[in-house]
Order: sequence, then C-alpha cells, then structure tokens
Amino acid sequence: MDLIIETLFHACVHAGVDCLKMLPFLFAAFLLIEALEHHGSRKLARGLARVGKAGPVAGALVGCIPQCGFSVIAANLYAGGVISPGTLLAVFVATSDEAVLILLGNPGSAGEVLPLLAGKILIAVLAGYVTDLVLRGRIEEPKEVGELCHHCGCHKAGAGLLRPALNHTVRIFLYLFVFTVILNLVIEVFGIRQLSTFLLGDTPVQPLAAAVVGLIPNCAASVMLTQLYLSGAISFASVMAGLCTGAGVGLIVLFKMNESRRENLKLLGLLVATGMAAGMALELLKF
Repeated sequence: MDLIIETLFHACVHAGVDCLKMLPFLFAAFLLIEALEHHGSRKLARGLARVGKAGPVAGALVGCIPQCGFSVIAANLYAGGVISPGTLLAVFVATSDEAVLILLGNPGSAGEVLPLLAGKILIAVLAGYVTDLVLRGRIEEPKEVGELCHHCGCHKAGAGLLRPALNHTVRIFLYLFVFTVILNLVIEVFGIRQLSTFLLGDTPVQPLAAAVVGLIPNCAASVMLTQLYLSGAISFASVMAGLCTGAGVGLIVLFKMNESRRENLKLLGLLVATGMAAGMALELLKF
C-alpha cells in the first residue's frame, strides 16, 4: 500500500512540475489567440468565403492557428454552403488544438513546431484539393457570417480577453496534469517499451492507431498524442497522423449543422484516410 501511495505521489509531483513549466507559455498564447478571435475571426471567416479556388490554401493557413474555434467556424461555413469541402478538410487537417502550445512550452521541443506546422499545412493543402476533385466542391455565393463560435460561452458580452484566456489555460492545464499523471503511472508500472508496444510501437502501422485516436472530438486527443510523442512512446509520423485527424469539436459541429449525413461521412472518411496516409508515408520515409 505504501508503495502505491509513494508511486502516485511521485507521479503527481513530476506531472505538476512539468505542467507548471508550461503554464506561462499557455496563458500568453491563449491571450494572443483570444485577441485574434475577438478582433479578427469575422474577417477570417469572410476571407475564407471569398477565396474561391485558393480555399484549401487559405483553410490550411487558418487551421494551423492553435485553436479549435476555427474548425468550428469552418464547419458552420460549410454547412451554409459558403466554402468548399476541400477548404473545410484543409482546416480540419491543419488544426492542431493545443499540440503546438505544448511543444512550445516544453523545453527542447520548440524546434519541432515549424516542421510540424509545415508538414500539416502541406498535407492539408494537398488533401483539400483532392477532396474538391473527389466531391466536386460546392461553392456558393458568400453569405453573411454571423456569430458562429458560441459553443464554449467564451464570447458572451463582457467576457473580455483575460477571462476566456484564463478559462482555456486552466482547462488545458488540468487536461495536461491528469493525463501526465496517468502517463507517468503507466510508464512507472509498465515502462515506455510496453506502452509503445501497446500503441503498435516499432511497427510501420503505428500511425494507423494514432489516426484513430486523433478522431476523439476533444482537445484531450491532441494533448494525449503530444505527450506520448514527447515521452517517446510514439513516433513523429504517428503524432502527425493523429494530429491530422484531430479536428476537435469541428467534427461534432459538422454532423450537427450539415443536414447531409452522407456528405459528412464522406468527409470523415477522407479525413481519416488523409491522416493514415500521411502517417504511413512519413513512417516509410523514417521521420
């Protein structure tokens, strides 16, 4: 019993220290993101609606901003017929939620952010144009874009910038802490090798499992994948596969707002195929 308590205590302490190091970076990043959402999200939405054939490129660039709110906006715009399916998929593939912020906040990993973002943008653009060819993109006249992102209640009147940024920081900190404690306990009990083996480690098909994990419609998926990557349990190819399918709550909004279930399932299939193909390609190239 004493050994269990001691192991749990050490796991919590190590997780707390690791997560506290990230806290200032997370808060600063969320503060900047909230400022962008408050003052620039409408312009970004209108811009997406007017880019035409350059939609996948614009979608990939907007999607790489570390915030799942833009995947929600894109899902609403697609449901309204404002953007093409390729533009929507590009946003979904490029979305990384908090993965970028976690890498930036982790000493020694900041240098991996640019390769990650560059890779996701390239994959998102290619996937977007392929999707428009496969689904014969449906682009209609731009419509007036109203308030699209109200799922988290952060943009209520009088909310300002500090409170939403603090809310997001606390939420992701708790996700990080809980998952890091669990991960530390699993590593303590089973070891990195066993954890990696469970996730099909040291096999060329590990990205397939990671791509399925990435579909979890919550930022917890990107947190989990990034922490597993930082701990050495999964490869760069696998974390890329998982983050390519990690569209956050955008998928939920798509299925809720878009009436065509057939269309939604096709987009979901293309998203999964993109993540798996990208991960497998990177795995074969030994990334």
